[in-house]
Amino acid sequence: MKLNMNAIKEINSYETICIVKPDLNEDSLAKVIETYQLMLADKGAQNVMTQNRGRRHLKYAMKKFKDGIYIQMNYEANGEVITALERSMKIDETVLRFMTVKNFIKEKAEISL
Repeated sequence: MKLNMNAIKEINSYETICIVKPDLNEDSLAKVIETYQLMLADKGAQNVMTQNRGRRHLKYAMKKFKDGIYIQMNYEANGEVITALERSMKIDETVLRFMTVKNFIKEKAEISL
């Protein structure tokens, strides 16, 4: 017997800022950005926009680095996408720190399970 239940998933607008190691060259930085863009797209995120905010001096040292490269990602997704993205960033050694902020509720979509 197969059960079809309608679950309501909220699609929200999110902004994730991550700080990556400053010793990455352009190719490595582009690869890191592309990895997270593809992950967001594969998990169902929409309207993914990524900006390289550049190298900035940190107020205090993080993992013995005094500078970091800031990457900003804006997208629309549900909470499951955020969980997968943050889990991947915790494991990645090139990411020094990250933070995800929910901007506002975009819409509700019905998904049948």
